[in-house]
Amino acid sequence: MKLIIAIVQDEDSADVIEALTEEDYRVTKLATTGGFLKSGNTTLLVGIEEEKVELVIDVIRNVCRKRNETVVTPTTLGGSESGYMQQYPVQISVGGATVFVIDVDKFVKI
Repeated sequence: MKLIIAIVQDEDSADVIEALTEEDYRVTKLATTGGFLKSGNTTLLVGIEEEKVELVIDVIRNVCRKRNETVVTPTTLGGSESGYMQQYPVQISVGGATVFVIDVDKFVKI
């Protein structure tokens, strides 16, 4: 038995959950927050037999695509915190998924 932990962007989470449940995989959803952009993420937990791990990862891969997003970053001019704040748009890559697969020693459904 394996536990798949998939961290996806909030805007992808509903589609991933729908795709996984259509394939008869059970999913537990946890609301989480990312560290870099402080944006909302969703962590999905999927308990699955070892031989189906790649099938679940393929479903996640097909839904969670990387895309470019423009964010505005404030910068100070003059090198001090009290200086003039200028905002610059920066294009970053978002989306995709971070997936962990771990062994499960015991699984009990009550």
